[in-house]
Amino acid sequence: MMLKFKNIARIGKVSTAAVIVSMLGGCVALKPALNAQKLGRGEVATPMGSPVRDNRTPLEGVMACFGDRLVQQRVGTKVIAVGDVKDYTSKYSINEGSAVTQGGSLMVYSALGKIGGPILIAERFDPTVAERELGYTDRRQLGDGQVHAVNGQPVPWLPYFGGTITKSDYFIVGGITEVNYNIQSGGAQFQIDNIGPKARTFTTSVALDLRIVDSKTLVVVKTVSLSKQFSGYEVGAGLFRFFGTTLVDINVGSKGQEPLQLGIRTALEEATIKLVAAVNGVDPGECLAQYDGRVPEKTSDEIRAARALPVPAFGHAAPSPASASAAEEQIAAASAVPPPPPAPVAAPAAPVGSALNSVEAKGASNSSDLVIVPFEFGDVSIGGAAQSLLDQIAQMAAKGPVEVMIVARDTENFDAGKRDALLDQRLAIIIASLSNRGIAAGAVTVTWRPDKADTSIHPDGPGRQEIARLMVRKK
Repeated sequence: MMLKFKNIARIGKVSTAAVIVSMLGGCVALKPALNAQKLGRGEVATPMGSPVRDNRTPLEGVMACFGDRLVQQRVGTKVIAVGDVKDYTSKYSINEGSAVTQGGSLMVYSALGKIGGPILIAERFDPTVAERELGYTDRRQLGDGQVHAVNGQPVPWLPYFGGTITKSDYFIVGGITEVNYNIQSGGAQFQIDNIGPKARTFTTSVALDLRIVDSKTLVVVKTVSLSKQFSGYEVGAGLFRFFGTTLVDINVGSKGQEPLQLGIRTALEEATIKLVAAVNGVDPGECLAQYDGRVPEKTSDEIRAARALPVPAFGHAAPSPASASAAEEQIAAASAVPPPPPAPVAAPAAPVGSALNSVEAKGASNSSDLVIVPFEFGDVSIGGAAQSLLDQIAQMAAKGPVEVMIVARDTENFDAGKRDALLDQRLAIIIASLSNRGIAAGAVTVTWRPDKADTSIHPDGPGRQEIARLMVRKK
């Protein structure tokens, strides 16, 4: 009998080994197809996966259709900007970070680009580079390698006459407002002696709320609230038992879920279509009806470019074979007179008067005794152009009192404490600089500065705000 038990134990071990070997073979089969490549001498081979591709969504065809319809109905050019499209769900995991994308604004930008047609996109989400170059221009540091004439004098810097930034007609803002876990789940597990299969399904959902606003009146033209569900599955089988004194623990399975961020992108694209349709008076219903839930092999631009014939009128049935020749004649006649292109954005008028960044314009105002001293965003230093203004103030003070206005970028919107501390530093710099030019500190009087309880912006011309006023006298 002992021999039989030993044989059984040996058979059990052999069977276990066979199962493990087969499992290892399965792991090899489950390994993704990766090509290993040595990228440098002495390096180990680096696995290389699939090539980069266009990030397509199930709405590529819908957006191509909608863009074509805007062109077909000649709605006219619209300039649309995008503000913050934030994550308002507050769902965060220490291990995985934020549950939903933080790039909602970028996805809306991409959706507008996919629609194309008469839609022009204005950058308002991150104008950092443009603001910085405007600062360089204001300090007469930006050039293009050419010599320009300003007030009859050749200068190497770019003169700026204003009005170069195209205004927006509308802007889109909003956010991702819901993420609901485990809306519905179910499954089954069957085991005998800790051996058996299991299966589980689960569903989550997200929701978003967007609005499009008239840039001129700040009237909300249209709001959209959309929700999308995501389903996933998990299947597997496990073995957990002792074979004699040997414990065998084997688990195999797989799970999958619709990509959460791809679903959010798709929902943002549909919301963008509906918002753009609202401000153009176009019904997107027939284009949205083309949605089939599958990701096409071509992008919206490729789908649009592949159209061999003009976009057919919506709401009409396809022509029958008997009327094919007549349809071809109509298409040929329509092609002979192409529709006019979208109206271009009006170019700025020819420069009139002095450049805004010239010394004369810097000190110009309703009174010849008022000098404007500018500061860059959050900066306390005085640039080269402002240094020349201080020279001008010292010369003018020898003849009489000089009123000085201190200005900064209108994007400075600090809290009252930080604003006052920054202004104190700027005033100290100006007073010290004037002292070096022969103006005593006691000859400089602060005639106005914002009250500590005043948190408003005091605008003074495009892109800047007044932050203080001084009176300078020669003593």
